[in-house]
Amino acid sequence: MQSAGIMYRMKIQDFDFSLPPELIAQFPIRQRTGSRMLYLDSGRDALRDAMFVDLPQYLRSGDVMVFNDTRVIKARLFGVKDSGGKLEVMVERVLDEHCVLAMIRANHPPRPSSRLILAGVIPVTVLEREHDFYTLRFDHEDTVVELLDRHGSLPLPPYMPREVTQVDEIRYQTVYARENGAVAAPTAGLHFDEVMLSRLRRMGVVITYVTLHIGAGTFQPVKVENIIDHKMHREIFHVPEETVEAIRLAKTSGGRVLAVGTTSLRALEAAAEAGGGDLIPSYGNTDIFVTPGYRLCVVERLLTNFHLPRSTLLMLVSAFGGPENICRAYQHAVDGCYRFLSYGDAMLIERET
Repeated sequence: MQSAGIMYRMKIQDFDFSLPPELIAQFPIRQRTGSRMLYLDSGRDALRDAMFVDLPQYLRSGDVMVFNDTRVIKARLFGVKDSGGKLEVMVERVLDEHCVLAMIRANHPPRPSSRLILAGVIPVTVLEREHDFYTLRFDHEDTVVELLDRHGSLPLPPYMPREVTQVDEIRYQTVYARENGAVAAPTAGLHFDEVMLSRLRRMGVVITYVTLHIGAGTFQPVKVENIIDHKMHREIFHVPEETVEAIRLAKTSGGRVLAVGTTSLRALEAAAEAGGGDLIPSYGNTDIFVTPGYRLCVVERLLTNFHLPRSTLLMLVSAFGGPENICRAYQHAVDGCYRFLSYGDAMLIERET
């Protein structure tokens, strides 16, 4: 639930900071659990440098951790138009077994009803265009997901301007990914391995899941001065009954809810919004925009990576931890040479109350 007055007063420059390019992690470290972790207790105005392997020390039996189980698809394809011109297709969303919503990079954008050949073997028809997105039909007997898995490439974020490696094929995917549909990883989850998950379960921490298929729009910059004018991209999400029940039980027995990643938080808040403030099982599309002034309903704690200046993700963590607290924490992270973005370090935030 958004307080429009507070949101209206926020300008894009309120979310700016100087990020040295060398702090943007280009490759994963050797072990998933080997990153650093900055702990922010927003209520006590306290920062603490830690390591990700210390995470269990911040949890107790009965706490619930909510993970996003989306799986990154090989969403990038190269091909040619029927005129011979080269192009690049980035799948934004799989619509059904044969159709996708996609962005196309080409010198001259293709027109509706035109034909493409992707990866040299996949015939595609351009059905329609709306703004930056195209609806494409893959005219092939195999499904879109099968074709992408066979012929596509992993879509590394634009701040990693390099070729995909075999290491990326493993490390730009969470160990618990199972629902195909994302074109970007839920990066807070990249820190976990099976040993860590087993350790948490043995402690009595409840592990549960939501699904939010992250679209390429997550990388779109905010281009407006007043953030209330920014239009969020829509993403498919699912909050199942068992996750809702686990959270209800925790809240009635003194447990705390920790969202692993901003996408898990957005899915939970979208489900609470659908329930008029009460968390309910939900499936659908969400363009929820969490900024300072948004009244969070579900999550007390957030594990996330460090985000870009002027990004919607930085706005979300500012809403969660408080703008002044997050500003101070990010300056601490820059001064301390923390690694930023997808392959970077983690941050554990206690919600500002």
